Amino acid sequence: MGDDLGDEWWTKEGNSGDCEAEANEEIDQPTDKKPITINKKLEKRKRGTEKDANPKKKKNNEQKAPAVSEQKEPDPDQSTKVKKKRKKKKTITDVLAAVEPKPGCPADLQSEVTKFFKDKLSVIEQEEFQLKDSSFLTCNDLTHSLSSYLKQICPKWAKLQKHHTEKSSAVILIVCSSALRTIELIKQLTTFKGEAKVLKLFAKHIKIEEQVKLLQKGITHIGVGTPGRISALIEQEGLHLQSLRYVVLDWNWRDQKLRRMVDIPEIKLDFMNLLEKFLRNCKEFKIGLF
Repeated sequence: MGDDLGDEWWTKEGNSGDCEAEANEEIDQPTDKKPITINKKLEKRKRGTEKDANPKKKKNNEQKAPAVSEQKEPDPDQSTKVKKKRKKKKTITDVLAAVEPKPGCPADLQSEVTKFFKDKLSVIEQEEFQLKDSSFLTCNDLTHSLSSYLKQICPKWAKLQKHHTEKSSAVILIVCSSALRTIELIKQLTTFKGEAKVLKLFAKHIKIEEQVKLLQKGITHIGVGTPGRISALIEQEGLHLQSLRYVVLDWNWRDQKLRRMVDIPEIKLDFMNLLEKFLRNCKEFKIGLF
């Protein structure tokens, strides 16, 4: 039988284990590959489904994003409109610069008084504060200096000067907006005052007690100062109003910003309080708008 099978049978039998191993390897290999391919297919399917789902989300996000951005981003036209509106706001200086300066008149002062005391006084008190035309002197037509204006409204100044003998009082009070303006006006009085004594009545570098002593020591004919300090002197009884005959308001003068005395809120408040004291305590004085 050995001859019939030939020599190859031995080798096949001897290698039968190897053949079985190879067969097993061949069988095992596809089993190992199948889960890999299945897993890969599953992963591909998952990725495909995620890709299919993600574009929808992206599209939805892209559609929603502009709406959010439209809400957050300000309209450039609106910002320019706001800027234009802000630029259009005019200051007092702009308003006054656009108007030609005109000499003050009694109606100007009366309108300012009415507006200021409208909500502060009763109707009866407002009627008492109505300034009559007879209370006003000739107004400056912007051609006079202070001395020439005072000569016009007070032609009998020499006589009034001699008869004035009361201390802590003045015949003429000139009301202006600042200490510097006070000094300028006093310099302009040289050709009018004669031998009259002029006293500066402002708060800058001068204590009120010193001014009270100066008023008590000698006779003062003309007082020039700011409404705040003059009002304070009246309240402390350092300045009496019995001899007062003329109140001259530096009405037409304007500062660097083209503001008059009544255009500056702080000074206007002091001025109105001072005018109220004049009207309540002294009825014989006359008002001049310089």
